[in-house]
Amino acid sequence: MKFSLVNGQRQEAQPSLSGKCPVCDQVMVARCGEVNIWHWAHKGRRTCDLWWENETEWHRTWKGQFPESWQEIVHRSDSGEKHIADVKTDHGWVLEFQHSYLKPEERRSRNAFYPKLVWVVNGARRKRDSEQFRRALIQGTPIGSNARIRIHFADECAILRDWLGTNAPVFIDFGAGPTLWWILAGMPNGSVDVAPFARSELIEICRQGATQKAREFEAFVSSLRGAASEAEPRPLAQSPNRTEPPPVPDVRQHPMYPIRRSRRL
Repeated sequence: MKFSLVNGQRQEAQPSLSGKCPVCDQVMVARCGEVNIWHWAHKGRRTCDLWWENETEWHRTWKGQFPESWQEIVHRSDSGEKHIADVKTDHGWVLEFQHSYLKPEERRSRNAFYPKLVWVVNGARRKRDSEQFRRALIQGTPIGSNARIRIHFADECAILRDWLGTNAPVFIDFGAGPTLWWILAGMPNGSVDVAPFARSELIEICRQGATQKAREFEAFVSSLRGAASEAEPRPLAQSPNRTEPPPVPDVRQHPMYPIRRSRRL
């Protein structure tokens, strides 16, 4: 965790500090070594939120694009269930930055728990994913003039196979470059549509939730959720008009690769 409660105030880990967990109110200790990123951990082996994963520099970089007051927010459901959202904006969007493999049943649970959820998935975790995705794009079919690519054999690309069937927006981050890849919709025949989306645009939409662009994004997401099997959902007005997809970067050349892991929280 990046934040713990120290004397009732959110604070980042510093040497010799102790705090309390914002979820379970148990004691947390500051882990401030020279190898892993500084973080808070429960005293002993306790982990109160089973959805929480080991935090990496990749997580911290994404969280750092948003105000600290939006980071690591405890979200409570009507039933009293509590989980820590990586980022929760002032307009109710939750962004979950997923580095490790996620079991389908847990993904479905999170989709149901957070009413307005956006996934950002680390595509640089496995060496094979960028090359498989690159081949899938080359073999795909452009759809219309709105930069969408229909990938016909999605099950041959592991990262697509892992995230198909998610009714929340999923953006794949291959590490280098300005482009994310949005998994738009799965087809009944097993294919899937993807589209490039600017990293800066997603950050702007989530940071500036009252803008027209953000409202169009929310409306578009709703249309995808309501008609996931349709071949031609209405494209987002701001999507770039491209005839060729931008290249998927070689993640091995990215300064974050390999990504350092922190200890279990």
